Amino acid sequence: MKKFLINIPLLALCTTLTLVSCNTTKNTTTNLPKDISERPADEDSQKYEQAQLDKLKAFIESDASKEKCTDASAWTFAPMGAKACGGPQQYIAYPKKIESTLSPRIEEYTQKIKTFNEKYNITSDCMMVMPPTSIKCIAGKALLITPEQ
Repeated sequence: MKKFLINIPLLALCTTLTLVSCNTTKNTTTNLPKDISERPADEDSQKYEQAQLDKLKAFIESDASKEKCTDASAWTFAPMGAKACGGPQQYIAYPKKIESTLSPRIEEYTQKIKTFNEKYNITSDCMMVMPPTSIKCIAGKALLITPEQ
């Protein structure tokens, strides 16, 4: 009987500890790493740099297309961007009157693309983009005419 009386407090203690430990909730997600898609891109990531290049390209294209094309002789074109194996990615048409402001931005974009390609070992299709032969104004937009057209 003495043994039984000693085991009762021990059993009560074990039961209490078990119930208390089961009742405690922990937030198990606090120590888990965040999903990579939810992490903000840092300034040293390829994704961040690509987004910056895309913004610069969009800004250049937006500036070039602000003016309506009515006279093709008032427009010119320039190579823009750089493929990994050489040559431009594309050609862009823009009004000659904004050449002094737009040309440095095009050069900046091209240089940044070259640096990006080297830094991240980017490959390309290596297809040569033929330079346009002329510009035509169609429906208020400048259209680059290539030898194939």
